[in-house]
Amino acid sequence: MHFRRSMLAGGSALAAAAVLALGGAGAASAGTHPGAAGQAAAARAALHGLRVPGTQHRLAGAQRVKGLTKVSSTNWSGYADTGTAYSKVSSSWTQPAVTCSGSATQLAAFWVGIDGYSSGTVEQDGTLAECYEGTAYYYTWWEMYPSNDIQTVGDAVKPGDKIAASVVRTGTKYALKVTDSTTAGNSLSKTETCAAATCVDSSAEWIAEAPSGSAGLYPLAKFAKWTAASDAVSTTAKSGNIKTFADDEITMASSADTMATPSALNSAGTSFSVTWDHSS
Repeated sequence: MHFRRSMLAGGSALAAAAVLALGGAGAASAGTHPGAAGQAAAARAALHGLRVPGTQHRLAGAQRVKGLTKVSSTNWSGYADTGTAYSKVSSSWTQPAVTCSGSATQLAAFWVGIDGYSSGTVEQDGTLAECYEGTAYYYTWWEMYPSNDIQTVGDAVKPGDKIAASVVRTGTKYALKVTDSTTAGNSLSKTETCAAATCVDSSAEWIAEAPSGSAGLYPLAKFAKWTAASDAVSTTAKSGNIKTFADDEITMASSADTMATPSALNSAGTSFSVTWDHSS
């Protein structure tokens, strides 16, 4: 998913991003009775046309410490590496549970990707939690924008499932892979092509996201702490961890509240957590 950012002044300027859509049709998982199956189908159908505009805003007061730039975003929290020629990004996590309240749709996506932070393309995959009519639903998904919108794949993901996700570029081909080693039927593996002039490979990301629609940001679903572990990244020149390259620590914040906060990286630069603070 693309995103809307509020970058603190003092870091490099971010390019305006295109408007993307979140889609993904398919039959819902069967519930224990027809009513549950019908609601699950409606929940998945509600993901059609979910849009994430790439508007960016700049705020004052950048902090830069030992190569780390701390920035603020309206819908991302986590880390992004900047530079050139990124060829691989990966992570693993335990799918966090979301707590649903009320009937309003709430969303929380967890993913890794190449591009999208300082460019208008997106090559990414991960998991998505949706609160629909007070019930939580979980999916795996992938996206190559502008070639396609988000494609939901597995709809049987459960809290506690062990997830591994990666995006690997070879030339103009991108291998997108999500493995749910706990629950069968949710894993995905796709290889897509994107011309070098279009997908510029200028960033790598590990992100918890609040997607948005035509009316603005959806409330961020209240998720248990998300820990991205075994984080690795490569360019065509070298391989390493988040600290190996210039990295931005991203806090999700609205004009009124902090919505999600990343922890500091561990000493190895391979793990961090994101804590939910507020829905909007």
